[in-house]
Amino acid sequence: MNIKEAIRIIHDEKLQDYNMNVLRNNRVNEVVLRHENDKWIVYVTDERASKITNSQETYADEEEALDDFIDRLRADKILREL
Repeated sequence: MNIKEAIRIIHDEKLQDYNMNVLRNNRVNEVVLRHENDKWIVYVTDERASKITNSQETYADEEEALDDFIDRLRADKILREL
């Protein structure tokens, strides 16, 4: 998957509460994708907008990071709909 495909999925599936490599402070309960020092980082924040311990995964490959990012957003949507 590439960035364009990820954005299409986000819009088509109405996924929300994410930060896709935007330089800003974390927000409450969001999935974050960051590109730093040639690495892709994916993690989740809690109700205090803090990174959840052990939620961070680091990837050398953008495609793997995007797959994880979208999987986490889909899981978040399922949890919100319960």
